[in-house]
Order: sequence, then C-alpha cells, then structure tokens
Amino acid sequence: MASENRVNIDIFKSVTRAIAHSEDLDIMTNHLCQLLTAGLDIKGCAIFVLNAVTEELEILASFGLSAKYLTKGPLSTPKSINATFQGNPAVISDIGQKNHGLQYPDEARKEGIAAIASLPIIHLNEVIGVLRLYHYEPWKVSDQDLESLQILAGIIGLAMMYTRFHNTVHAIAEVLGHTFQVQLTSKAGKR
Repeated sequence: MASENRVNIDIFKSVTRAIAHSEDLDIMTNHLCQLLTAGLDIKGCAIFVLNAVTEELEILASFGLSAKYLTKGPLSTPKSINATFQGNPAVISDIGQKNHGLQYPDEARKEGIAAIASLPIIHLNEVIGVLRLYHYEPWKVSDQDLESLQILAGIIGLAMMYTRFHNTVHAIAEVLGHTFQVQLTSKAGKR
C-alpha cells in the first residue's frame, strides 16, 4: 500500500480536453470517468450529483462498476462517507478495516473494491456532487495526489455548472427566438 503520485500533467490535459470539447453533461462526465479510471489505473470511477431535497447522491456517470453495485441502494449524505459532504476529501485506504464511514462495505467488497477516494465537487462553496475513485487494492493516496484530485473535482464542478448554464441559455434562446418569430409572423399577417 505504497503512497506514490499517480496524478500527472497528462491526466490534467486529458480531463481539460474532455471538458473543453463537450456541451453534453452526460457524455462529458462519462468520458471523464473513463479517462480517470484508465489514467490512474484503478477499478472504477463515479460522478454523483447531490439532490438537495432528498440529501442523496444520484449517479451522473460511472465507469468500471457493475449495475448491481451502482443500484445497491440510496447513498445518503449522513451515511455515505460524510466528510465529503462537509467539503473535505476522504480516503478509505483499505475498506477491510473497521470504522471507515462506508455505507455499504459488504457490497463494496463483493464488487472487488479495496479502497475509495471520495472528493467533494464544490461550486460557490456548496457541495453539488461527489467524485469517487474506486481501487481494486488498498491505496494510500499521496498528499500531492489528493490535492491534485481536489483540483480536478473543482474543475468538474465548474464544467457541470457551465454545461447546465449553457444548455439553459440555449433553451431560453430557442423559446425567445420562437416567440419572437411567432410575433413577427402574426404582425405580418395583420397587415
């Protein structure tokens, strides 16, 4: 369980390219999960969005994890690695150890997960989601990698909010364009 740096400039390049070349949130986040899983040589990755009403995480994208694991039950903020929802990264280096704050440890072991890094996705000082990295062996994340992963989670948060904003603006423009077109047509018909 050696602590080695895994996050390098190539991973940052891949992530920023994936974000810069996509307007579709689902495609972008699925691509990010694939890139992070391959780039870090880990079992899988998932990006969750926080539902503020239910206080549960909803899956946005994943790679390397089975449907059975992803649908094991609701991920409740007080029960599912709670430190993440306080805005702090959390690393469970070895889920075989007790008192790790994992909501579904038996399901994780059955899935072949030995370690989890959980990073808050923060926008304007609010946790809007979670980036989770799953390793197939115990994993001591280096301090440098933890810092780098926090930056990546922040970039993902910005991309999520930008994509939502972009899509909303385009939807409004379509409605206004259609409304404006209808008004022009009706005025032209009155002449």
